[in-house]
Amino acid sequence: MNDGREQWWCAGLRWSGEDPALLWRHPGHGERLSPLPPGRPLAFSTGDRRRCTGVRRNGRHTPCPDHAEVPATAVSSQCPQCARLDRSYSVASDTAVDDPRPYDVYLAWFAPGLIKVGITAAEREGARLLEQAALSSALLGRGPLMAARRAEAVLGAALAVPDRFPYAAKRAARHPLPARERRTSELAALHERARALAPESLAVRDFAPVHHDRVFHLDRLRPGYGVVRLAPGRTVAGRVAAVAGPDVYLDTPDGQLLLVDARQLAGWSLSAAAPDAGTTAEVHTPESAEPPEALF
Repeated sequence: MNDGREQWWCAGLRWSGEDPALLWRHPGHGERLSPLPPGRPLAFSTGDRRRCTGVRRNGRHTPCPDHAEVPATAVSSQCPQCARLDRSYSVASDTAVDDPRPYDVYLAWFAPGLIKVGITAAEREGARLLEQAALSSALLGRGPLMAARRAEAVLGAALAVPDRFPYAAKRAARHPLPARERRTSELAALHERARALAPESLAVRDFAPVHHDRVFHLDRLRPGYGVVRLAPGRTVAGRVAAVAGPDVYLDTPDGQLLLVDARQLAGWSLSAAAPDAGTTAEVHTPESAEPPEALF
């Protein structure tokens, strides 16, 4: 069977500045990006299997040595072996403690009553908030990695701020979009409490809310959407309406609004389809389409 080593494979969605794009990899040609501005046609058919995307570390990609197959609907596009390797040196899993870069501690608003505290490398300039599809955010402070980690742990425990909750909650909060005034108010209240608990090694910042719905183009969404469930040999076609985190919303030729989770798009070999092609992939309601591992 063709192992796909001469094909372009989708590696998911990347945010660069305020611009989302699909990332592609080819064993001989490296990587390329396909921007996803509103109105751009996006039509593709999936290949015969979905394979592990390997490990990316320090800007360098290492392919999966086994070219392992991964489940079509899994959130993760890594096989167990590559996932273990990824976690062996990772800020997110607390196995990389020697990173000399400064880190930001942020508060991210996803839905009413659902605000999380997190950290991200300062040089990423907020891209992490766009990747997570935060509707609004506020920077709490900046400092060395361990100071940022300590602040994250202290604030999470003292303020009962979760670091994970069901992914469906933040999707639901976009329909309808909560007012900026409410988001600002909830962030401001938590920011004030957090300032008093921040360690001295963290350079605390004044409250300055940032709203991301304009970047996501959420004003282009209408009520009601279906979630695409990918499988081998299926077609999805439409025009980009909005992109929030890994979620790509498509207006289809027959008037539907579809959501494609780019986390589940990663690992597929995709071939171009006609822009007016019919979507043959299964489409589910948001509630029934949520995979059991969909936490963040």
